[in-house]
Amino acid sequence: MAEANINWKAIRKRAGSYPQEAFQFVRQGLTHTSSVVHGEGQPAEAERHVNGAQLCMGLRDFAIHQYGLLARTVLAHWGITKTEDFGRIVFALIDAGVMRKSAEDCPEDFQGVFEFDEAFSVHELV
Repeated sequence: MAEANINWKAIRKRAGSYPQEAFQFVRQGLTHTSSVVHGEGQPAEAERHVNGAQLCMGLRDFAIHQYGLLARTVLAHWGITKTEDFGRIVFALIDAGVMRKSAEDCPEDFQGVFEFDEAFSVHELV
């Protein structure tokens, strides 16, 4: 779907009013996660599926890569404080046709994948 054809206001309303940056982060993080799981350039996009838990872990790593020790702070600023927030954003993007899912994917896949206190603790980041 072309960027100009995306109704971001409707998507944000459906997901819970996360800022635009949160949606862009998740989209970029999906690309990062898919590359990590499947390797660069492998396989075709339709075959590069990642499940909810893989995506949550990939988004954690992507946040740390992008924001370092401020990763948790940046995500919290966007209203993302638990893995379920990632799921809300993902499924709003799926509902809008921006992302796709498999028949097995569901919002519950994003529940409690990790605790932000532990995943973004200073000990985990250094």
